[in-house]
Amino acid sequence: MERSFLKKLLQKFKNLSIAVVGDVILDKYLFGKVERISPEAPVPIFEIEREEFRAGGAANVALNLSSLGVGKVSLFGVVGKDPEGEILKNLLKEKGIEAHLLEDSNRPTTRKTRIVAKSQHLLRIDREQRKDLDQNLTLTLVEKISLNRPQAVIVSDYAKGVITPLLMEELKKLSIPIFVDPRPKNAILYEGVECITPNRKEFEEISTFLKVENNDFENRAREVKRKLQLKTLVITLGEKGIALLKGEKVQYFPATAKEVFDVTGAGDTVIATLTAARTAGADWETACRLANLAAGIVVGKLGTATATPEEILNMKV
Repeated sequence: MERSFLKKLLQKFKNLSIAVVGDVILDKYLFGKVERISPEAPVPIFEIEREEFRAGGAANVALNLSSLGVGKVSLFGVVGKDPEGEILKNLLKEKGIEAHLLEDSNRPTTRKTRIVAKSQHLLRIDREQRKDLDQNLTLTLVEKISLNRPQAVIVSDYAKGVITPLLMEELKKLSIPIFVDPRPKNAILYEGVECITPNRKEFEEISTFLKVENNDFENRAREVKRKLQLKTLVITLGEKGIALLKGEKVQYFPATAKEVFDVTGAGDTVIATLTAARTAGADWETACRLANLAAGIVVGKLGTATATPEEILNMKV
């Protein structure tokens, strides 16, 4: 893509209003070093040097939209009545995200703690509850989204209980384009949406769930698209880039990353960039190329990260 064309497209983002609904996550990073083995058991001793909190899951999708320059970004989700929920709210407030996070005393704020020594990811510890969200809270979320009047809605499904049959049923009634970062177990809920963006592993699991038995990748993609009555199917292929199916033809867009450091949150970047580009009027081919550029930037960073228009424009492609 020509730099001037890309610059004009990115400038259109400031006029957009996009909502994100889904599973918000507090990402906690413990950075330190390992230099000894414990005398108590044959395990390494991790010495903490610093800790860091970041907004993850659906919250990271919202941060990606904001970083890309989207004018109005609204986040809808649920946290627990706990310190982690307050930390997450404060993180989003600092970033200028309009966050509508309902409190649920019956579940904790989802937290992922990653232990990192000299840039090497040693261990992840999860604290979460995955049961379906209470119906009243679900209806409240949809009502708030409706009042917000976004041009598009991103459903960020991390299978922690926010994305339910009721939520998807009510969202579809709003007649707003819905873009979904899916989880295989909820595949049937995405029937008829604008687009879903599974990675290769998720796509294979969705195919199995839908009993698609064709061994050919492209024919399998066509069958998944048909069974879910999708307008568009986008499959992220890691270092191989992106596969796009909008009609019957599968198109491929090669990855742009020069060095892959950490793939955490790359899917969040792809769904955010695709949605923003399409909402700004770009065709699907352009949206996929732009998503590749943005993803190529974030995989070169440690942990959940975002890409800016300046970084995208400075990439040599």
